[in-house]
Amino acid sequence: MTKNYVNVYGAGLAGCEAAYQIAQSGVRVRLHEMKPVKYTPAHHSENYAELVCSNSLRSDSVTNAVGLLKEELRREGSLIMEAADATRVPAGSALAVDRRLFSEYVTQKIRENELIELVEGEATEIESDAVCVIATGPLTSDAMAEYISRELGCGSLHFFDAAAPIVDFSTVNMEIAYFASRYDKGDADYLNCPMTKEQYDAFYDALITAEEAELKEFDRSSQKKLKVFEGCMPVEVMAKRGYDTLRYGPLKPVGLKDPRTGEEAYAVVQLRKENAEGTMFNLVGFQTHLKFPEQKRVFRMIPGLENAEFLRYGVMHRNTYLDSPGLLAPTYAMRTRPNVFFAGQMTGVEGYVESAGSGFVAGINAANLVLGLAERMYPEETMLGAMAAYVSRGGVGSFVPMNANFGILKPLGYKVKGGKVAKYEKLAERSLALFGNPVTDETERDEQ
Repeated sequence: MTKNYVNVYGAGLAGCEAAYQIAQSGVRVRLHEMKPVKYTPAHHSENYAELVCSNSLRSDSVTNAVGLLKEELRREGSLIMEAADATRVPAGSALAVDRRLFSEYVTQKIRENELIELVEGEATEIESDAVCVIATGPLTSDAMAEYISRELGCGSLHFFDAAAPIVDFSTVNMEIAYFASRYDKGDADYLNCPMTKEQYDAFYDALITAEEAELKEFDRSSQKKLKVFEGCMPVEVMAKRGYDTLRYGPLKPVGLKDPRTGEEAYAVVQLRKENAEGTMFNLVGFQTHLKFPEQKRVFRMIPGLENAEFLRYGVMHRNTYLDSPGLLAPTYAMRTRPNVFFAGQMTGVEGYVESAGSGFVAGINAANLVLGLAERMYPEETMLGAMAAYVSRGGVGSFVPMNANFGILKPLGYKVKGGKVAKYEKLAERSLALFGNPVTDETERDEQ
């Protein structure tokens, strides 16, 4: 390419990571972001890398797939991981952040970088003869989504996910709620609201009959074909799958003893810190698209939350993602237009860290294209490489968004004694041993 800069469209987690890595390579970046001129239904802050679903980046253990991905990104110099580690709040074995401080940290790093030029306002098309990274996210504007579909030939699909409500900690009844971690492992970072069978029955009946909000801003035809991603399922949808679904899911009482009785409750609602000060807590697993008055009525039936003040109600989002297999290469570049890269949830990776990971790989490769360097493709023994391979090839059946998981890693090729955790330890050990030596040729990668 003759132009010595890269256009990055979207300043979410993927876009910011891509822009930062491009600049770290010494290549100039033009970062296009429509905020604060225009906002999606889910975004409210002027800052970049805004977290809209949860403040948790999930497990921080390398024997957990997303934990392994975090460690890979740390070793590679990820901006998103730097920001997360700098703004973390207590959350047991998970990595949760103060979402305001996190976004501020990323925004400052982007704004102070002399190689990054900020372009505010909605982009409705790309500079097609320059190297570009499209990271406009799961809430891509209609105009840009139409351009991607029509001009770039990328047929897009839609699915829906939901964000959990946040309550004011000072309004929680601490005569009922208590702090504890499951099986008393780690610090007691979670706030627990125990339920008797009678309380659960009343709550369950109210939840499955509560009125859902209308998706006024979204296409009615898409609403009729509502497709919910399993990893971010509304609590009311989960409840309708069966009476015990919640009790074996987010309301699982196992390992949590009520200090008042010394016994496990019939069900337990957990809340997690939303900010470093501990003044706000979100309801874990309670993504929802119930009407706001219904959320207040039903969720106040949870013991300990009978007088809770809701600082933010849960909301429903329409998400857009590509049918990426065959469309994108393992570098996240389009196969038919190698100067156009995609990154973030619209590629079919799902989750904050996964989005950052795709932005990292896309950004490195976009910079390499400008610099005339070889592609960088990570081995499929690593989570970064396995995610890229899944996006570019897909799995069995129709393509669906995917979180980081050990199932997409290249198998060890031998059995490991000691069960699942021992196996995951070996997979993590193998992955981390490879860092610093990314594969630059697809043939080499296949032979390893």
